[in-house]
Amino acid sequence: MNSKEKVMQPIAASKGMGAIVENDWVTFRVWAPHADRIFVAGDFNDWAEDGLELQKEEAGYWVGVTDKAKEGEQYKYVIFNREDKFFRNDPYATEVTNSDGNSIIRRLDFDWEGDNFELPSWNSLVIYELHVGTFNRKQADQVGTFSDVIEKLGYLKELGINCIELLPAAEFAGGISWGYNPAHPFAVEQDYGGPDGLYSLVKEAHKHGIGIIMDVVYNHFGPSDVDLWQFDGWSENGKGGIYFYNDHRSDTPWGDTRPDYGRPEVRQYLRDNALMWIEKYHCDGLRMDATSYIRYEGGGLGFDTEIVEGLILMRDINTEIRNKYPKVLTIAEDLKGQHLITNRIEDGGIGYGAQWDLHFVHPIREALINPEDDARDLEVIANALTYRYGEDAFSRVIYTESHDEVANGKARVPEEIHPGNAESAFAKKRSIIGLVLVMTAPGIPMIFQGQEFLEDEYFKDHEALDWGKFENMKGITRLAADLFKLRTGEFGASEGLRGQETEVLHLNQETKILAYKRTNPGENEQPVLVIINFGNKDYENYGIGIEPDTDWKLRFNIAWKGYDEDFSEMPVDGMNTEEKVTDDKPWTGQVNIPAYGSQIYTL
Repeated sequence: MNSKEKVMQPIAASKGMGAIVENDWVTFRVWAPHADRIFVAGDFNDWAEDGLELQKEEAGYWVGVTDKAKEGEQYKYVIFNREDKFFRNDPYATEVTNSDGNSIIRRLDFDWEGDNFELPSWNSLVIYELHVGTFNRKQADQVGTFSDVIEKLGYLKELGINCIELLPAAEFAGGISWGYNPAHPFAVEQDYGGPDGLYSLVKEAHKHGIGIIMDVVYNHFGPSDVDLWQFDGWSENGKGGIYFYNDHRSDTPWGDTRPDYGRPEVRQYLRDNALMWIEKYHCDGLRMDATSYIRYEGGGLGFDTEIVEGLILMRDINTEIRNKYPKVLTIAEDLKGQHLITNRIEDGGIGYGAQWDLHFVHPIREALINPEDDARDLEVIANALTYRYGEDAFSRVIYTESHDEVANGKARVPEEIHPGNAESAFAKKRSIIGLVLVMTAPGIPMIFQGQEFLEDEYFKDHEALDWGKFENMKGITRLAADLFKLRTGEFGASEGLRGQETEVLHLNQETKILAYKRTNPGENEQPVLVIINFGNKDYENYGIGIEPDTDWKLRFNIAWKGYDEDFSEMPVDGMNTEEKVTDDKPWTGQVNIPAYGSQIYTL
């Protein structure tokens, strides 16, 4: 069936689910269509299993009101299905004691102190992906917290970062995890600091001018500590019950727990979750994990079966967010390289603001890591630089490192370049080329925690980021900061890096020299010229074709020894020009460019 032909009940604003606190009353509302009776047991009634009884509403909803329950008290639903009895946490619980504990009554009515932060224009973003549990972990036996991240906000601000992307922070089983095993999607991980910790992080980040993007997981739940499983006692084929598909569509690489997107109540649940991060926690964007597994049973591999309901879910969420919060950025980790993901909904697309781009990360990493200069194909690199989805060059997120790219058998770029000697000159120089490409190519640039000081360890959720590496790589960190600030516009004269146009000026497979110009057509073009040497050979007076009457000024020589002692001794003084045809341009700019060097020029 064509996805456009499928008619489904639209998602509407929720009428209120979970424990709703109003004045001195608490209303409990839960969806359990196969239950015979439901009670709420908790601190407020000494955990009596037949305490507060809920009344059945239409469409399988149950509701009850009491003036005995108070905010901060714990509770659970007691669900009877014939002779069976189940103690379940509230699917909408915004706080739990732990993943295997109890739900907590609470309001998410934080004092935002007039916070009216808006994410910078998407073409001005530099995203820093981090894992709360390891980013600034203080002790080996304790996970990092939101407070630990707050301690580093000044550092990130000085680095030039204006947006943080958090790996998932919804309550998961145990205290150590990447976060892609959500047990309680509405609750914030207690070991990280719970709801109050996340609120504090977002508020303080906004004060520093830094946005927060939350990673969310809607392609599966759990699979462990999931009270949603057979929630009201009903299931088919031994599957998960009302929140899950109960046939072959339930199967995912992460468990037999794919949500049933065909049920309006489940789509409502996921919609409400997406809006919670934006409305209650003031998050500035959502990155949705593995969206190909929302729209395909097997993630879109081979002759796969489309899940039309999943595609419609994503369109509905993106439509509502775009209409209500046009500054909020939604990002898909789809990794199928399809224009459909970021095409406008009115043009038949799914409507994400951006998608992680496999057309960039894979060819660029391969070019950086390959030990043979002759094997580096500059045409492939140029295609990766200039690829775009639809009309907007910034509908893709570009990177060389992410939590996926530096784990599960794949190492950090410096380690991949020179295994066992990630601090070698080769490893540093070629890693920096990757950083230059990310910051000067069209797209939304993203780095992974520690990339700014060339962290070389695999990402592991039980090992802290090595801040000792930062102490040894302060020059590299300064280089990274200079790049980031040029990219965001803090250093000025670089509007071209935030423009739509990229022109490859020079591509020489023999010398391995690539040059390209970024421009922002209009009144304030401020073009930026980037020259990169992908080979291990110095060149003097190397010619690049340029337009007449252009006075390119050297802004950054990435091979400067002031950044690192292993960098080049070669004098780099900028560009000399002469009226000589090169690259089909009437003038030639001559530069000295060291081996594995990069230079950035502005007018």
